[in-house]
Amino acid sequence: MIVTPYLKALPLLRIPFSVYLMPVYWFALSALPPPFSPGRAAAVFLVLHLLAYPASNGYNSWFDRDEGSIGGLERPPRVTPELWQLVVLFDVLAVLGALLVSLPFALLLTLYLLVSKAYSYDRIRLKKYPILSTLVVVVFQGAFTFLMTQVGVGADSAAILAPPNLALALVSSLFLSGSYPLTQVYQHQEDARRGDRTLSLLLGIRGTFVFAGAGLLLGAAVLGAVYWWRGELLFLAVFALATLPVVTLFGRWVWQVWRNAAAADFRRTMRMNQVSSLCLSAAFMLMLALRLWF
Repeated sequence: MIVTPYLKALPLLRIPFSVYLMPVYWFALSALPPPFSPGRAAAVFLVLHLLAYPASNGYNSWFDRDEGSIGGLERPPRVTPELWQLVVLFDVLAVLGALLVSLPFALLLTLYLLVSKAYSYDRIRLKKYPILSTLVVVVFQGAFTFLMTQVGVGADSAAILAPPNLALALVSSLFLSGSYPLTQVYQHQEDARRGDRTLSLLLGIRGTFVFAGAGLLLGAAVLGAVYWWRGELLFLAVFALATLPVVTLFGRWVWQVWRNAAAADFRRTMRMNQVSSLCLSAAFMLMLALRLWF
């Protein structure tokens, strides 16, 4: 059947992996004063998580040709021409969907997609440069996406540009600076083989965990300060309770890695991503509900 090659290529878009990026979306909504359009919020979610992120994942797989585990796939299938066609389709649908939301959102999304291409494209390949690639990822998947989401749902520009909101956008990038190197920690051999000197490869396994812990701790400190600044102590309590499992799991993982570097493997990395993503998403969704109801 004609559809079969596309079904075989579809896993390389890693649509379930987009779940790991959900916290930024919910965080952006939870930071906004109501009201905003629920319909536009749903459309922004679909465009980002079902179209734009998968398109970027597939484009990365097209150029990386991974033979080992990658985020969301322990055994990635072989790259085929159908993957490229799916990437183009998802890119086009993402931009068209964004245009249906608003022109400013579509322009921001297009910029995001172009930057994600530069990350993987072999003639630019930002991924080869550890500091630059990290800055690009934490800015565009963090603060940029945070603000892009708010633009997409139709938030007032005064609310978006308010100093506390910009500080929370910074927090999203600080959290990414902690979590992003951890996604590379099990890929050192694969990255070195391709000539990609990632931040985790530069830092080493233990250095990656120290850097990640520092980024996450700084992000939590700034978040707590902003919630205190805005008088949202209930939100601070929700965040502290929701992240308790994340802190516990991360501490246990660090202890395992210090005893045996082999513990920095694919399965533990994915479990860390899953737990942190679900806990943070749940916390920000609860904050959003509290803001809308009270």
